[in-house]
Amino acid sequence: MIIVTGGTGRLGAGIVERLLTRVPADRVGVSVRDPERAGDLAARGVRVRRGDFTDPASLAAAFEGATQVLIVSTNQTGEAALAQHVAAVDAAYRAGAGRILYASHQGAAADSLFAPMPNHAATERHLAGAGTPFTALRNGFYAGTVEHLLGRALQTGDLVAPADGPVSWTAHADLAEAAAVILAEDGAFDGPTPPLTAPVALDLEDVAGILTDLTGRPVRRVVAGDEEWVASLTAHGVPAAQADLLLGMFHASRRGEFASTGTDLERLIGRPATTLREVLAPVVAAR
Repeated sequence: MIIVTGGTGRLGAGIVERLLTRVPADRVGVSVRDPERAGDLAARGVRVRRGDFTDPASLAAAFEGATQVLIVSTNQTGEAALAQHVAAVDAAYRAGAGRILYASHQGAAADSLFAPMPNHAATERHLAGAGTPFTALRNGFYAGTVEHLLGRALQTGDLVAPADGPVSWTAHADLAEAAAVILAEDGAFDGPTPPLTAPVALDLEDVAGILTDLTGRPVRRVVAGDEEWVASLTAHGVPAAQADLLLGMFHASRRGEFASTGTDLERLIGRPATTLREVLAPVVAAR
């Protein structure tokens, strides 16, 4: 049985949907914190069990009988995130899974300037020492993040953010489909995958150009100072720790940590990757 954690989250739910087009429902299980939210999956024959990374006993039951377990990374950061990932990896090992997969990131590195990346790197190291074949999905930076970087650009015509660098923004749907293909073809990758990314890397100057085309109105890129930008976030109620975390993303992109691209994602899904323009078009239309 193939178990997907976070089966009701954005990435996990997408993986399950695409997996169900490739394998029978009775071979798929989800580990979720709230089984009631997965009622529709249960009705379709998917095994639904409660699994919480902070409750190892629940993971033992959720992973029972697993041939593969795909661990979708938590939204936590720091030691809390690593502890949860380690608990999930260890539970999958104890359940006898033949392969453990982990939703990592293209920028996973111990020395990254963006706080989640060292967590991904540490989880990959733990996976490598767990004693079970593993696959670390080096997913591209989620393209959906760009919507949250726009601020009031569509209203004011100014896309204001700190200095940045190119990022290979990649759609959730493409990454979910790639994960489903890899799960269905057990053993497609051993260890970290190549970067699973869109084929081009774009910076916020490029994003401003896309917004200009989509809206028919000029949108210009305005570079804000780091401290000025953090102060503007905290003035609007963003916790200081969260603002500093977000700033780290810009620092990392300036260093080129998210600029890698490749063709492996498109090869896996058998079609061109979704462009950032396609991701942003409905966002612009909704506003």
